[in-house]
Amino acid sequence: MTAPGEPMVKADFDPFPPAAGEVVVEVSGCGVCHTDLGFYYDGVRVKSPLPLTLGHEISGRVVAAGEGAQSWQGKAVIIPAVIPCGECELCASGHGTICRRQQMPGNDIQGGFATHIRVPARGLCPVDERRLAAAGLALPDVSVVADAVTTPYQAVVQAGVRPGDFAVVVGAGGVGGYAVQIARASGATVAALDVDPLKLGVMAANGAALTVNVREVQGRDLKKAVQEFAKKNGCPDTRWKIFECSGTAAGQDTAFGLLNHGATLSVVGFTMDKVDLRLSNLMAFHARALGNWGCLTELYPEALDLVLDGRIALAPFVERHPLDDINEVFAAAHARKLTRRAILVPGK
Repeated sequence: MTAPGEPMVKADFDPFPPAAGEVVVEVSGCGVCHTDLGFYYDGVRVKSPLPLTLGHEISGRVVAAGEGAQSWQGKAVIIPAVIPCGECELCASGHGTICRRQQMPGNDIQGGFATHIRVPARGLCPVDERRLAAAGLALPDVSVVADAVTTPYQAVVQAGVRPGDFAVVVGAGGVGGYAVQIARASGATVAALDVDPLKLGVMAANGAALTVNVREVQGRDLKKAVQEFAKKNGCPDTRWKIFECSGTAAGQDTAFGLLNHGATLSVVGFTMDKVDLRLSNLMAFHARALGNWGCLTELYPEALDLVLDGRIALAPFVERHPLDDINEVFAAAHARKLTRRAILVPGK
């Protein structure tokens, strides 16, 4: 990206050799995320000077390793979307996602819409290729684990979803679709809310016990419909776990309107839009609202296990495209014309 909105072009670079503690990864696939669209179309600021290669959902193979990182040579890996320094007090106390020295590919450093990327070795998630093949997946497919899967995974863990809980996911697209599956795998009964009947149909077959089109049911009627479903199905009428994954002002308003006593609202999607909220509802319901930036690197293997064990369906939600088609794919994703999360594959 040379400037927001300007067509992306090829550029030569040399990622070799990696420094101590670094690796060079030959990219197998890089997913197109809503955050990339925000950088490219909406003027969300990146931290690195332009020009910058975007892309932070990356899988590939280590083809060069610097001093201290030689054990990664030749391994299939997923690169964390947020790479903490691993040395500061925040990292040591389990707060790596807010590490002040973190590096995010496609933001702080050059990203994954490329043939190769050089990154710190810390936090890399190894991929068992035998299990990958047994699951009917290829290495490019699990690139989306780096964000679309791990981000809602951390949100579900952070919210404390347990068997018997009732979870509501607002926005059943890329991240939200996985949030539905992860909450279900954690033992919750899950309701999926979206404006797209096709997405709702897919989620009904992939973990959602209730689907609601919020173009048709809104406001108090929506909350009443969800309450009635919960009551009829023996779900709790308090302490709902609500996940806002749409990354829209309307979705955030909908999610906040579903608060009940003891609820947890997890804001997973991102938007530059503002909403008008009565924050006193948090007080009155003794509820809580949580942010969720990326995912702790130590949680990546657990999230990947859900995929490789078949508890999260990945293949129906992704599609591969040649990296050379990046401008067309970005335009289609921005226009919401894609029904699956796009993975850009170099050399395809």
